Amino acid sequence: MLTGSIIGDIKYQFRNGNMVTRLILVNVGVFVFFGLFYLIGFVSQSTTLYDAVILKLEAPASLHHLAQQPWSVFTYMFLHQGFFHVLFNMLWFYWFGEIFVLYLGDKKILPLYLMGGLSGALIYMLAYNLLPVFKPSVELSYMLGASASIFAIVFAAATLNPDHEVRLILIGNVKIKYVAVVSLLLDVINIPHGNAGGYIAHVGGALCGYLYITSLRSGFDITSPLNNFFDWVVTLFSRRPNIKVAHKSTGPRTAPHQPRKESDQDRVDEILDKIARSGYDSLTKEEKDFLFHYSKK
Repeated sequence: MLTGSIIGDIKYQFRNGNMVTRLILVNVGVFVFFGLFYLIGFVSQSTTLYDAVILKLEAPASLHHLAQQPWSVFTYMFLHQGFFHVLFNMLWFYWFGEIFVLYLGDKKILPLYLMGGLSGALIYMLAYNLLPVFKPSVELSYMLGASASIFAIVFAAATLNPDHEVRLILIGNVKIKYVAVVSLLLDVINIPHGNAGGYIAHVGGALCGYLYITSLRSGFDITSPLNNFFDWVVTLFSRRPNIKVAHKSTGPRTAPHQPRKESDQDRVDEILDKIARSGYDSLTKEEKDFLFHYSKK
């Protein structure tokens, strides 16, 4: 069946794709789910339940409302309103997420995605609670979308290797440092003209991405608490009971300690650490070739 084939393809991509692919599938899946949820309410002529659920998942500007739904600082970054909203966010995430993974590997992107979203929510709430221009609307303002998380990825990639080039339609090759800075500047300029909360959140995400790379180069990972939490969860669910096996051998005994050869993953980790400290251009040709070939496996 066609539906079964599509679901099978999605499952395969989720299991075998990188974290960029998985996060895109999650975002699109959430969008489709709530789109169908809204459709049911529309057909039944009552969207009250849909509106109530979405309200509880959006990030509020009001600290009073946030205390009643603290989970929303995470859930909001997986919600989108409208086809083009999710489309353009996921396209940006795919382009810059793949660049990020190329230089820093797959493990670091989820913690930065979450940290960027949290930073965007923090700046958004601070602005609406501290700046007089936003105070009249603080109780009624809510935010949703992955833009802050994506801006963290964009600015991390641009800070890591600012001279990396991407091809833009009608323009040609452009260094990503210009794409990142111009995009953020346009958002800041447009704050007075609508979607102020979203644009302010972009600033928080961008700042997070920049600080992430600069802190890595100083030997500190600001996402390490999230990394440690994910490692703990993985360990928790992958634990197996220890089974003791007695083994008797009549053959010659081998030395108890054999030197372990450096695995490809160890080599990749060393190269990624070097990139984080000194940038991609600091790699030797042999290291670049090794990283390229490894990424194709």
